[in-house]
Amino acid sequence: MPTYRLDLAYDGTDFHGYARQSNVRTVQRELEEALVHHIGLMETFVAGRTDAGVHASAQVISFTAPRELDVDQVMRSLNSQLADEIAVTGLRRVDDDFHARFSAVTRAYRYQIVNRPVHDPLRARSSWHVKAPLDLDAMNEGSVLLVGEHDFASFCRKTEDASTVREILWAGWRATGDATEFSIAANSFCHQMVRSIVAVLVEVGRSRLAPSEVKAILVAGDRNAARGAAPPQGLTLVGVSYPGEPLEAPDWVTSVSPPSGGSPAEGGEGG
Repeated sequence: MPTYRLDLAYDGTDFHGYARQSNVRTVQRELEEALVHHIGLMETFVAGRTDAGVHASAQVISFTAPRELDVDQVMRSLNSQLADEIAVTGLRRVDDDFHARFSAVTRAYRYQIVNRPVHDPLRARSSWHVKAPLDLDAMNEGSVLLVGEHDFASFCRKTEDASTVREILWAGWRATGDATEFSIAANSFCHQMVRSIVAVLVEVGRSRLAPSEVKAILVAGDRNAARGAAPPQGLTLVGVSYPGEPLEAPDWVTSVSPPSGGSPAEGGEGG
């Protein structure tokens, strides 16, 4: 049976995450209910299972079909069926060994903050409002300490018998006016890892933690050593790379480490 790659974007605000659940609205449920008209019942696989409220501009799904698809026709049909919060941005046949989750080698996320005294209603669905001024130099100093391969147990929600060792390829902050943006990429992320890192680095930006304390939190290996998790609405999955399709760090990020080649099977961030 032929294998297909589907590229997807969505606003996660009104979904209970990506993964299918009983009796609640999820991205996977709506996508598969639209796909079933074309290929019948099937199992789809996703590059990263995002949590409730988390968005994606470059999610990747793979599935097999019982027959060759007219990809242009199927893509038009899916976009006419799906809600406005979901868009299929690409659909193509791929090699039979392609797997959206297990073939991925890098995932990249963006986290957005509105940093000003008064919130912005027009950005409320896609950013975290932080009133206090943020020291981006200190936040970038803390980010450097996380780049490379480490055990991120302090920044992950515990999953039984799952490794929390990950390799961060880049991490950095920038500000444009009142818009503050964090970019981070890794071979894989464990559950709530990005939002937990953001929460700690915002504490650094508020001068409640010294940049050097980020290292102490990292080596503690204890979830209680961190500062919870930043709100989900600021987080967006912005890139997934596969062999031969490398992701490039934004030119404003200076803390970049070359990948070692590892790709844990755990895959997604979860939000």
